[in-house]
Amino acid sequence: MSILVMGLGNLLMSDDGLGSRVISELEKRYLPCEEVNLLDGGTLGLDLLPRLEGVDKLLIVDALQMGVEPGLVFRLEGEEVPRAFANKLSVHQMGLQDLLAVAELQGHLPSELVVIGAQSAEIEMVMELSPAVEAAFEKVVSAVLAELESWGQSLKVA
Repeated sequence: MSILVMGLGNLLMSDDGLGSRVISELEKRYLPCEEVNLLDGGTLGLDLLPRLEGVDKLLIVDALQMGVEPGLVFRLEGEEVPRAFANKLSVHQMGLQDLLAVAELQGHLPSELVVIGAQSAEIEMVMELSPAVEAAFEKVVSAVLAELESWGQSLKVA
């Protein structure tokens, strides 16, 4: 089984960098393993398409625009994911929505798809996360680890 944990975001745009920061933190804390690949997808959009080939389960980490309290952590799965991105709930909605649509057309859409993220507070040209998203950061990391465990995979501490 192949699992891809893909963080999305722009580190230069405050909370938008959440997904990339989570991947970086996981790479610091845990050893690489054969079954789970960690990928900082940044803002690459359709350029990520080849990375979905052969992936059974895809876990996306991203800042979300759900219209609720900043820092609230979310988990979306299956059909909720394309609908959420179609409604422009992510700051990467178009790139990710297109990526998933093309992957499906090409027969490379993973059989399981989960998004874990936090409601962003700020998307502006600042290198730090907002206080609300910074406070939620460890909850997002824990949610990613819990999802991997539910899929039968545990990362080994570095």
